[in-house]
Amino acid sequence: MGKRVAVVLAGCGVFDGSEIHEAAAALVHLSRGGAEVKIFAPNIEQKDVVNHLKGSPTEEKRNVLVESARLARGNIQDLAELKASEFDAVIFPGGFGVAKNLCSWATDGKNCTVNEHVNSTLQAFHSAKKPIGLCCISPVLAAKVFPGCEVTVGQDKNVDGRFPDAETASAIAELGCKHICKNVNESHVDKANKIVTTCAFMCKAPLHEIFDGIGTMVQEVLKLA
Repeated sequence: MGKRVAVVLAGCGVFDGSEIHEAAAALVHLSRGGAEVKIFAPNIEQKDVVNHLKGSPTEEKRNVLVESARLARGNIQDLAELKASEFDAVIFPGGFGVAKNLCSWATDGKNCTVNEHVNSTLQAFHSAKKPIGLCCISPVLAAKVFPGCEVTVGQDKNVDGRFPDAETASAIAELGCKHICKNVNESHVDKANKIVTTCAFMCKAPLHEIFDGIGTMVQEVLKLA
């Protein structure tokens, strides 16, 4: 039987939810790796709803679990129901929804708070010494919850204009964590904490390179599981 992996989503759409390409890439690589996947999201209201055509917020209200169900093809559960004992690993794709809905990094940076069910999920997998995979902005969750851990969000300088959010690496360091510089097609494994991270869309790169980088993260998570 394949490894049992929980995937935690934050909505549907890069600007207010999970990044769709990242979520799909993680699910494709997990499928290829023979994993048995179940998808979860917190049953909470989104911080905001963004018109993805205009890039501007709307007055609309949406629910994170309901929106995430779009990506899960309806097969999804409330994050409050996730039991770490029933899984071998957990993966968090990125997207602004992570920084808005799963925590408050978008507005509060390193002083953010983490959603209670996200926090308890991370703590449960970590305590059980089960691997945690994160990509794009999601590594800030680990940085906030596990001081001293090692993560990557790409580079700590805006190399060739490809890493416009490089200052995130400094904020991670200010939390007492170690930021490891990696290219988009690479991932970093914090062996002590069993945390695997890759930068994904934190880098301005072709989609296939982001897909491949997420593939390395998934492969490393499955190896550790």
